[in-house]
Amino acid sequence: MIKLINRFALLLLALAAASVAQAAERAVPKADIAKGQASAAACIACHGADGNSPPPVAPAAIYPKLAGQFPQYLEKQIKNFKMGADGKPPERVNAIMNGMAMALATDDDVRNVAAYFASQKQVPDAAKDAKTVEAGQKLWRAGDLSKGLPACAGCHGPTGAGLPAQYPRLAGQWADYIEAQLKAFRNEERTNDLAKVMRMIALKMTDKEIKAVADYAAGLR
Repeated sequence: MIKLINRFALLLLALAAASVAQAAERAVPKADIAKGQASAAACIACHGADGNSPPPVAPAAIYPKLAGQFPQYLEKQIKNFKMGADGKPPERVNAIMNGMAMALATDDDVRNVAAYFASQKQVPDAAKDAKTVEAGQKLWRAGDLSKGLPACAGCHGPTGAGLPAQYPRLAGQWADYIEAQLKAFRNEERTNDLAKVMRMIALKMTDKEIKAVADYAAGLR
């Protein structure tokens, strides 16, 4: 019963986040994609000219694909990388991104860059480990009720399409990047998730489960 209550609570949280995101979307000014492309010039080295970053070559060089991601989500992440005007530390810490985000001085700059990358077409990754596809699929679709682990599809959708602002599109993302972020949430190295949802989920996952579900998500379309 407790496990079912936990799962229901996470579902309500996801629905609430979606409602907030939709309200925010209606309120924001229209982005200028052309200006966003110009401002994104500094992003190209890591994320690619069209937001399709190069394949990961090492743990220190895993750059996510930005193409086709929700503009609201990208905007939130950029702002989370920025230091507050009062010197408050950024919500999301990354040596490279903290500096790059500060170069986008205004909310319009951030919004325009996010809109540019969101407007690009993603070149998707693919699942690579046939041995873990079944396990990854099970976790994605059903989770593991025995330890209170909800299905990834509950927030990110059956096909990994996600929900605007809070729950990103994971379909076609680099498996290595998804794996790295899940571990970062589990280790409290990344803490900008809504109400600690991802941290609570990742804490219940083993390295093997994280790798399996990350590989499965990379192959979703």
